[in-house]
Amino acid sequence: MTTSDSLSPLGDDLLDRIRSRAPGHDLANTFPADDLAELAACGYLRSLVPIEFGGLGRSLRDVARDQVRLAAHAPATALAVNMHLVWTGVARTLHDRGDTSLSFLLHEAGTGEILGFGVSEPGNDLVLTGSTTDARPEANGGYSFTGTKIFTSLSPVWTKLGTMGLDTTSPDGPKIVWAFLDRADPGISRTDDWDTLGMRASQSQSTVLDGAVAGADRVFRRLDPGPNRDPLVFAIFANFEILLAAVYSGIGRRAVELAVQSAQRRTSLRHNGRSLALDPDIRWRVAEAAILMDGIYPQIDALATDVDTLADHGPQWFALLSGLKHRATETARQTVDQAIRVTGGSSYFTGSELGRLYRDVLAGLFHPSDAESVHATVAAAWLGPLDD
Repeated sequence: MTTSDSLSPLGDDLLDRIRSRAPGHDLANTFPADDLAELAACGYLRSLVPIEFGGLGRSLRDVARDQVRLAAHAPATALAVNMHLVWTGVARTLHDRGDTSLSFLLHEAGTGEILGFGVSEPGNDLVLTGSTTDARPEANGGYSFTGTKIFTSLSPVWTKLGTMGLDTTSPDGPKIVWAFLDRADPGISRTDDWDTLGMRASQSQSTVLDGAVAGADRVFRRLDPGPNRDPLVFAIFANFEILLAAVYSGIGRRAVELAVQSAQRRTSLRHNGRSLALDPDIRWRVAEAAILMDGIYPQIDALATDVDTLADHGPQWFALLSGLKHRATETARQTVDQAIRVTGGSSYFTGSELGRLYRDVLAGLFHPSDAESVHATVAAAWLGPLDD
C-alpha cells in the first residue's frame, strides 16, 4: 500500500476563507478560482497521489473525510474538486493492485496537472458501459473523439481530460476506448451553458469534442461494451461513488449545524419568548436530522477503508457502492429539508446559506447511480439477474 498517515492539509483558516467566498460565487455564477488556487497550494489536489509520485499518499478514507469537511464549507467547490480527486483515486486504486496503466497520470497529477472528468453524455443512461461519442482509430495507434460531454466539472481550468468513446470500426470492435486529452489539443471546446439551480460554482459546463486526438500513449483501455469486471470500471465506480457520497454528506452535516444555530437563536411569542431549542417539535426535527446523518459517516469510512485495504466483496461491490451513493444523497436531502423546517421562512431568501444548500443538495439526484439504477443493481445482487 502507498498511503500515509499525514495530517489533513485543510486547515480551519483555509476552510473559513473558502466558506466566506461561496455565497459570492453562487450569486455571480462564477468558478471559485481562488479556492482552487489555495487547495492546490496546500497540496490538497495531490492528496491521493502516492508519495513516490510527488503526492501526499493519503488514504481514500481520509480524503473522503476531508471532502465531507470541504463540502460543509462550500459544496460546489467540493463537487468540482471531487472530479480531479476521482481520477487520482482511480489511478491510485489501480496502482495499489499492480496495474500501472495510469501511472503517467499519477506523475502528472503530482506535478500540478488538473484532471477533468469527461464521461457523461446527453441521453446516455448506460454511463460507463456505453457511449454516444465516436472514437475513431488513428494510424499511429491513437484515437480521435467526436461527441458532447456534459457535467464536465472544472471546465474552466482542467488541463487533462479523461474521456471515452465507442470504436465501431476496428476489426475487434465495438470497443469502449478510454484516453486522456490535453486542453491544448485541437478539436476541444466548452459551452458556457452552466446556469443551474444549484452547485453553480462548480461550472460543470458541456465539452464539445470535434476530432480531438489522443496519442497512443494516452489511450489506456479498450473494453467491450456492457457490464465489465475490468479493474478500471471498479476503480472509477468505487472512487466516484464514495467521494460523491462524501460531498453530499458534507451538505447534510452543515444543515444540522445550521438547524442547531437557528433553534438556539429563534424564540417563540406563543411560548412567552422561550428559545425554540426548548420546543419539543423543533427538538424532534433537529434530532431527526442528526440521527439521519450519524448513520452515513461510518458507511463511507467502511467502504473507503475496504478500497484502501484491497478488500474483496466480489459481485456485491457495485451494490454496496451504488447503495452508499443513493443513501448519502437521499439522506442529505432529507436532512436539509428538516433544517429548512426548523429555520422557517428566513431560509427562503436568496442570501440564506441553508437556502443555497437546499438548491445544491438537489444535484445529488442526477449523479450516477440514479435511484432506478441503484435498485436494479442491488436487486440483481440479491435476487439474481432478470431473465431476458
